[in-house]
Amino acid sequence: MSHPDSSSARRIYLVAPTGLPNFGDELVAATWLRYLARTEPDAEVWLDCHTPGTAQVMLAGLHPNLRCTNTLWRLTGEAPDPEPWAVVAWIRRVIHDPGLAPRCGPGVELLATADVIHLLGGGYVNALWPRHAGLLAGAVAASVRSGARLAMTGQGLVPAAPHVAELLYALAARFDVVDVRDRDSADLLADGAAAMFTCDDVFLHVPEPEHQDYTRAVMVCVQSDIGELGPPALAARVRGILRRWDVDPGEVTFVEAIPRIDRAVYDLLAADLPGAAFMPFSDLWRDGVPALAGQVWLSTRFHLHLTAAAAGARGVALSVSPDYYDTKHRSLIDLGSGWAMLDAAGADTPELPEKGGFPDGTVAELRARKTEVADRIYGRS
Repeated sequence: MSHPDSSSARRIYLVAPTGLPNFGDELVAATWLRYLARTEPDAEVWLDCHTPGTAQVMLAGLHPNLRCTNTLWRLTGEAPDPEPWAVVAWIRRVIHDPGLAPRCGPGVELLATADVIHLLGGGYVNALWPRHAGLLAGAVAASVRSGARLAMTGQGLVPAAPHVAELLYALAARFDVVDVRDRDSADLLADGAAAMFTCDDVFLHVPEPEHQDYTRAVMVCVQSDIGELGPPALAARVRGILRRWDVDPGEVTFVEAIPRIDRAVYDLLAADLPGAAFMPFSDLWRDGVPALAGQVWLSTRFHLHLTAAAAGARGVALSVSPDYYDTKHRSLIDLGSGWAMLDAAGADTPELPEKGGFPDGTVAELRARKTEVADRIYGRS
């Protein structure tokens, strides 16, 4: 790994929920690292994430000067009081007095020398993970010490934790660039920060399909980590839909976006669907999403909805959490994905989709919007 001259190279500090691994979160980070490799090849790039060891391995080579750490994520998790206001107050104190959390002291001092601090996109600052408001607070406090340019992009802030709207207003107002990916998040900040409302960060550069010869006609990804439905209920729901569609099991592939979590439904259905294939996360990450025009997708995962629709695939988004995933999937439908959305807990079964995928030119237009955001952050506009 090269080591840039710190006297001349910018220090860019990215913050993201990377390294679980989770296909969507890894893809967002990879998207920005590829962008920075093109536009800031000499910069020193730090990625602050909850699992830096895995992230360093998975993202190796995407930027020549990538290093991973976990300072802000560790502070957010170790705050003595989990209430968001208390987390924010404690992290602010620690950034200005690292002796309060001495094991994070070296990381805090590094953070306080950043030229740019950029919270990458995703739906991780909301009621599902209320402590994560501390990530914003740490970035703001560090910028006071270093004068760093502050940005957050592609954020999904709903459902908001109770009593945090004013807190989010105050924190977001300190950022130089605030960009959200859905209408509800834009509305949440409407009375506070002047937020841009564009799209998910992956639209900065949606990967081109790499499986042009993939022959499976029906692709399924169903998670069991969020929402009230367990694997048996989800398996019954998926089986009912596939039966209604009269799908040949030999034409079906189950895709794993988070290891093990997205395999549970497949394991329950495999014996009843002889010939169905399974694509593990390792293959998905290595080879890319096997999405093609003409395929039909059934997916609970947001970023598979995004990448499949960008490839021209039709599909149904199965929402496992109305207050979280409805907003996410609806944002893509509103942009023109052409997909239907279905409540995983419901009983209705849709007809096999006859059309879908983003219209010609839409993905390019969304890339232009997100590129404008990127240029505002990194000083090219």
